[in-house]
Amino acid sequence: MTRSREMWLAGAFAVLLLATAAVGPLVVDARPAFEIPVEAGTEDENLDNVTAAAWTEVPAASVSLSTSGSSVPAADDITVEQTSVQAVQTDQRLYLRLSWPDPSVDRSTRAIRSFADAVAVQFPENTSARPPIAMGGSGNLVNVWYWSADNTTQELLAGGPGSTSRFAESTLVTDATHADGRWRVVLSRSLEASTGNRTAIPSDADMDVALAVWNGSNMERSGQKSVSEWHYLALGPGPQGPPYQTILWIVAGLAIVGSALVTIEGVRRTRGD
Repeated sequence: MTRSREMWLAGAFAVLLLATAAVGPLVVDARPAFEIPVEAGTEDENLDNVTAAAWTEVPAASVSLSTSGSSVPAADDITVEQTSVQAVQTDQRLYLRLSWPDPSVDRSTRAIRSFADAVAVQFPENTSARPPIAMGGSGNLVNVWYWSADNTTQELLAGGPGSTSRFAESTLVTDATHADGRWRVVLSRSLEASTGNRTAIPSDADMDVALAVWNGSNMERSGQKSVSEWHYLALGPGPQGPPYQTILWIVAGLAIVGSALVTIEGVRRTRGD
């Protein structure tokens, strides 16, 4: 083996090892963008309780929030920039647990310019289509699960901004606590669509979801809120692991091949000598 070929092989092997070392830690735990993982659960885990022990075993996704783009006064003045989301699906219900930082507890709306902390979760009514994110559209409705710290829980239907109406009978169950400077809220509902225009939650396909948070002490209400882009609940079978893991295995495989080539050439050279 020539000196130049030996140096080339050694250099290639070093590059492959460096690529594996650099890329591996970054992608081994990577998750597809906008995915919220969903764990399988059982009804006996008491998941409607926001402090249930079972929630400590459920992975959380961090969801970034920004302004809603609304034209209401002070729409850009928001304080919550991220929320944590955990999701569990049982044979009967979907449970979502949201957590976000808020140093104050704002429950009352009785005083002038007094607003309650609140959170909302938005789903397409038709899960096969993605509606406009600002409360859907006239031909593409959304369901909204809404909780407010003034003890308000509502299931809403909307077909665009300003079109929100309540379902006659809410089937939404909520629980909340504020501790260590954070709100933690659980919202759950049956998987079945009990009435028309109510979202049927699939068990074999991903489902779009968007979030909104209001900080009452910042006088946030209506369109003045922190909102997310569309994300999706990983309810479908999906690929077995994120695509980044495939890249990692390719890089690792190339490193092994490079190592083998250098070893073989080294043995040949020794025998030749």
